[in-house]
Amino acid sequence: MKQLKNYLSILSMLLLLLTFASCTNEKSNTENVAENESENGYEYVDLGLPSGIKWATCNVGANSPEEYGDYFAWGETQPKDKYTWSTYKYCTDSYYCTVDNKTTLDLEDDAAHVNWGGKWRMPTSAEQDELRDTNNCTWEWTTLNGVEGYKVISKKNGNSIFLPAAGRRDYDGLIGAGNVGHYWSSSLDADRSCNAYKLYFSSSIVDWRVNNRYSGYSVRPVCE
Repeated sequence: MKQLKNYLSILSMLLLLLTFASCTNEKSNTENVAENESENGYEYVDLGLPSGIKWATCNVGANSPEEYGDYFAWGETQPKDKYTWSTYKYCTDSYYCTVDNKTTLDLEDDAAHVNWGGKWRMPTSAEQDELRDTNNCTWEWTTLNGVEGYKVISKKNGNSIFLPAAGRRDYDGLIGAGNVGHYWSSSLDADRSCNAYKLYFSSSIVDWRVNNRYSGYSVRPVCE
């Protein structure tokens, strides 16, 4: 009987040690996942997109997914009070659409990279198209904490991001907030370099457009 009690006591201790080890491993795995979901201190979501691009959970200048964040002219890295050709950093002659002859966006002019650092950058128009592709994601107009916008749900893994309808800054006003979203890409219009591509949406449409680079739009960063 005494030997049986000793055996049961040893067995109980072994089971306790195994349980403790299991909890420790589970905690470690959870910490690794959390670490993998951020870049340079800013969170991202893996939507399982073919390119492997990860989308940030917030706009530049925002602290939560539903916050509008800051507005940027294309190629500028700080928000400002007025958005016009006359206040645009690179403009020399807006009437003739002569700006800086840029064909690509340099990292030093990338609002996402300058403000967030690390591997963050603005998405290309092709990467925005990938997000819009109905084979990859479902777009659902919804409200998050009282803010209108789109919940973009991956068809690959079920993960999602929220894009608020933050409107745009033009001259010194905020236009269309709560109704439309304008999100800059890093891609210029090849035919008129004073224009750049953007992701545009309302409750009834999700599309791409080109627009004057001086306009103040939202920026949702990506990383690889």
